[in-house]
Amino acid sequence: MNMRIVEVRAHTVERHNGQPHRWRDGLPTSDGTGTDVWVQIRTDAGVDGWAFTGHWGAIAARVIEDHIAPAVIGMNPLLKEDLWHQVAELDRLEQLPIYTLGLVDIACWDITAKVAGLPLYALLGGSAAPIPAYASTATFDDIETYLDVADQCLDAGFTAIKLHAWGDGRRDAALVEALRVHVGDDVALMYDGSGAFDYSDALRLGRVLEAAGYLWYEEPMPEFALWPYQRLCDDLDLAVLGAECSHGAHHTAAEWLRTGSCDLIRTGTDLKRGVTGALRIAHLADAFATTAEVHGGGLANLQLCAAIPNNSFYESMVLTNPIQVEPLITADGTIRPPEVPGIGYEAELDGFGLLT
Repeated sequence: MNMRIVEVRAHTVERHNGQPHRWRDGLPTSDGTGTDVWVQIRTDAGVDGWAFTGHWGAIAARVIEDHIAPAVIGMNPLLKEDLWHQVAELDRLEQLPIYTLGLVDIACWDITAKVAGLPLYALLGGSAAPIPAYASTATFDDIETYLDVADQCLDAGFTAIKLHAWGDGRRDAALVEALRVHVGDDVALMYDGSGAFDYSDALRLGRVLEAAGYLWYEEPMPEFALWPYQRLCDDLDLAVLGAECSHGAHHTAAEWLRTGSCDLIRTGTDLKRGVTGALRIAHLADAFATTAEVHGGGLANLQLCAAIPNNSFYESMVLTNPIQVEPLITADGTIRPPEVPGIGYEAELDGFGLLT
């Protein structure tokens, strides 16, 4: 089908009713406000595609409209390999923010699925089976609050919980052990270090996680060097999940996997150059007989979770106490993508008055 992109717009939406939360000690605290961006791609066939980012909205909007839009207007949105390569070449010159590199790709996959009349996951040959969701916590003040939040998560149907804790090895170790005792052995538990530790502290905490039967150990150290991760994978039986924040999509993922720097690898539409980059990582991980765990929530990542066979969970953020559960999470702690053509953004867009 011959179709052309005629306009690329970045709509900024001020977020005033978000959920205030914080991550580990040392990282910025969110007050729940900010600027989100909805990227709209219009075509000469009257089919629009959409993508979303909540990262540094004012910067993202300027990058999209001033740099990326002029490079892709006139191209065929169905030919996503051409578009993906075009944005990659632009990034080579401009060094664009990582969270902007996949937005055109996501919107063009939205267009392609709408043209096909299918949800994106079905267009990609995925599965309609329900996806287990895990509750991914923010950082709370004390162990008692975490245990209360965990009880609420289990009551809501979640069967797996991931901790974002304080980034203090001793304090986090006490939380890791307390949570396992509290929820018992049948609940899947994971831990995310958010790059807080050096190798020695990461190893000590990893041994506590291992003894407590945690499922994975995510981003314990900064991801700039592979050698510390290789050592950690060698020294622990616990699965190490890495390459969340690394640039380079599948190119970098190949080095993480080839060198044994992770046991499981991160993928996702937000930081891996859209759906195309995320799929490349997932297929690469499959060749290494491991899983590509999808990072972050949202509809594009939900479609991705349903599209690839080697992903274990959908990540559902639990940022507050009392908890707020995503509307699509069911009573048994699973989730499915909406059965509409495309990614399914239209209900959200209508709420913001962006569908005109």
